[in-house]
Amino acid sequence: MKITPHADLPIKTADPAWFTGAVTMSPLFHDEAPSRAAGAEVTFQPGARTHWHTHPLGQVLIVTAGEGRVQRDGGPVTAIHAGDVVRFDPDERHWHGAAPDSAMTHIAIHEAVDGSAVTWGDPVTDADYAG
Repeated sequence: MKITPHADLPIKTADPAWFTGAVTMSPLFHDEAPSRAAGAEVTFQPGARTHWHTHPLGQVLIVTAGEGRVQRDGGPVTAIHAGDVVRFDPDERHWHGAAPDSAMTHIAIHEAVDGSAVTWGDPVTDADYAG
């Protein structure tokens, strides 16, 4: 068993090559082989969001605070709130982030295939974000 107190989790600024706006991340776990699972707590300031991306085995988001937005390629922009759970299918192109006037925190969980857990794409345009 391993317990990591929340206060001991590192907080780092998210890479601006993959995010628009102010985003911080705290890695929660990254299990070693044979496990492929990893999780992070991610906080988006109002208007901040990921770029378009996919995960080879899908992704689960558990919204823990605030209000956000999600969109899958070809689908509508959808509001999400604290307590919501979002599941993206394997290789489903999508983005997620905060609402324009609210910060949002979620726990993101995904698995890696051959060491790769995400493929990043283009930034989400302001028009896509607005829906």
